[in-house]
Order: sequence, then structure tokens, then C-alpha cells
Amino acid sequence: MASAEVGDNVLDGDPTIRALEERAATVLGMPAALWTPSGTMANVIALSLHLERGDRFLAPKDAHVLNSELGSAAWLAGGMPYALEHDAGPGRPKVETLAKAIGPRNVPYYLLRTALLCLENTHNAAGGAIIPPHEHAQLLATARRAGLRVHLDGARLWHAAVALGLPPAALTVGVDSVSACFSKGLGAPVGSVVAGNVTFVERARRMRQMLGGGVRQGGVLAAAALVALDRIGDLEGDHEKARRLAAGLADLGWEVDTPETNIVVARVADISVTLESLTAIGVLAMSTGTRVRFVAHRDLSVDDIDEALMRIKAGGHP
Repeated sequence: MASAEVGDNVLDGDPTIRALEERAATVLGMPAALWTPSGTMANVIALSLHLERGDRFLAPKDAHVLNSELGSAAWLAGGMPYALEHDAGPGRPKVETLAKAIGPRNVPYYLLRTALLCLENTHNAAGGAIIPPHEHAQLLATARRAGLRVHLDGARLWHAAVALGLPPAALTVGVDSVSACFSKGLGAPVGSVVAGNVTFVERARRMRQMLGGGVRQGGVLAAAALVALDRIGDLEGDHEKARRLAAGLADLGWEVDTPETNIVVARVADISVTLESLTAIGVLAMSTGTRVRFVAHRDLSVDDIDEALMRIKAGGHP
């Protein structure tokens, strides 16, 4: 980062950011990409370009664009959100559910029109759940038949790709835009991209500037993101650590889901009491609804996982 070649990314471009955007576009299988300071900004840029005021957009229940971006999809992008149930599996709706939610293609002018489908792969709140490629294709085809655009929140797309043994580009086929994050497990301190066709990215650059995302010598940050892209393969180790943690918790009597990637979720009787008990023994976790959420990442070793399990066992079931 300290030795990155830099320029003014607002005026005439920063060479390291440019290199990152070109590489990220290739990895994601998109014509062009734009660096953004955060995934939230990447998503609101995409939604702002895909939606007009009075449009409705669909997303799986508890998607990040619904619950974790402070209403920016409605406030800034002007869209009315609608949540789809996870009736095909964690983090994803059935095709029939999507088709029913879309409704008729032609509606009277005074009714909401559905214009966009947002998918999330992996789905964070569903425990890092993956949308398999064949289900992605079916959902995409259903949206396309109804004239919808499709945005993919791929903040953790790298995790899905590694778990499936596929390149990330295999999971973006057919979408109009995709966001992806360089800090989610890859180790960069900051930064995301939003990708699409060349015209989309040209418009996205203007929207980024409107949102205050234009930076000057951003190459110092892009350099870390380039290193992050070299580390995608390391995520399998995080997935293995998550499986080890989940198995250990299950042995201790916890009601825990088998993780698909690096997130472990467990159901508990009292989330507040559980988190307080874990904090007291030096095991840090978060809540997602009524469940405890543990995340395995590159700064944790297998020994750290075993140490956490030992402390939980010694402290008794929270």
C-alpha cells in the first residue's frame, strides 16, 4: 500500500484503482467495474441506476439491502422494497414465489410496478447460504421474462465460488450488475466494486461522486484490494474452520446449522444472555435475529477455534 502508484482518481484517474477495476471486472465476468469505499455504497449506486421513483424491487427476506443499509434503497434509490420468503432453502425463494410476487407485467399507472430483483450470494443473515448456479439461472430467467433487471449483492460471492469450486464469474451470469467486497474474508481494510456494462459503470461513476465516494489517491486502498484478490483460494480454510466450530458446538449440545461457507449460526433460548456469557469468556460473536452468529476468518487459526470451544465447554451452555 505504501509503495502503490497513485494519481487523482477524480480528475484523471488513479493507475492502481484502474488496474483493480479491470481485474475485478474480469474476475466477476463483467465488462467494467467501479471501485467504491463500501459495499453499501456499491449497492445503493446500482439500485439508484436501476430504479425510478415509484418502482418496487424484490429481495430475499433479511437481505442486506433490506435490513442493513439503513433504508438507502428507499431513501436514496427511491424503490419500494418487498421481501421474498426463503421457501427454496436458506437465502433463496422458489421460482413460483418470485413469479407470484412479480405479478402481472402491465399494471395501471397508479399501482407500483416491479422493476428489479436483488439477489444475495452468499446470503449473510441466512448463515452464509449459497444460491446454486442452477437456481440462480431459474430465478434470473423468471425475472427476465417479466422484464425485470437483476442486481446481485455479491459481497461474499468469493465464498460461494470457493465452496462450489467455481470461478466467481460463473455465479454472475446474466445479471445487470453485481457488487463485491474486498474485506469480506479476503483481508483488505476497505473497498468494494460495483460492476456492469460500460454504460452502467459510466453512470455509476457519476452517482458515486454524488454520494461522496470520489477519492483522490485511492491507489493506497486499491493496492490492498489487489492483494485480496490473490487470496480468494484461502477462503476454503475459513470454511473448514467454520465446519469445525459448528461440529464442536453441536457436540456441546448447541442447536447449530451446518455451515455452507464461513458463517455459523446457532439458535439459543436468550440471545442477550448468550452473548453476555460468551463475551465474559472472551469469545466474541454477534446476533442475527434470535440466533448467535460466529464468523470464521483469516485472522483465526484452527487452534483459536479449539480454544473457543474449550472455553465454551468450561463455561457451560449459555
